[in-house]
Amino acid sequence: MTEQKAVIGVWPGLHYRDGQAALKFLTEGLGFTLIASYPGVAEGSVAHSELTWPFGGGIMMGSADAKSEPDEFTALADRTQSIYLVHNDPDSLIGRVIGAGAVVVRGLKDEDYGSRGFTVKDHEGNLWSVGTYRGEVAQ
Repeated sequence: MTEQKAVIGVWPGLHYRDGQAALKFLTEGLGFTLIASYPGVAEGSVAHSELTWPFGGGIMMGSADAKSEPDEFTALADRTQSIYLVHNDPDSLIGRVIGAGAVVVRGLKDEDYGSRGFTVKDHEGNLWSVGTYRGEVAQ
């Protein structure tokens, strides 16, 4: 029997001004698992990192100062980015995220479409929505 590896087909890419603070928030606050990280040219910068989400999927992240010359991606650090995360129990996560410095934008709420979740803003203004809604993707 051959082992099959799950393939993640979508990797949102985020850019931060402070890559190390972002990695700390993403892992300790939200609960991502860091699986790879490579330094950039500036001290403490992140050229590329990959983080998996415990309920499936993942993100890639870098910092704006990772390259010696800015490019079209480094400008993303100055724009608000938004990600939705599926979580089985958002009630158990919100306190940890707030403890990691997030600001609540929308508190825990039951939606009319059956989801329960919340939205917070991270230390650089990016929005993170967490909820039980898994989408309507056909299997």
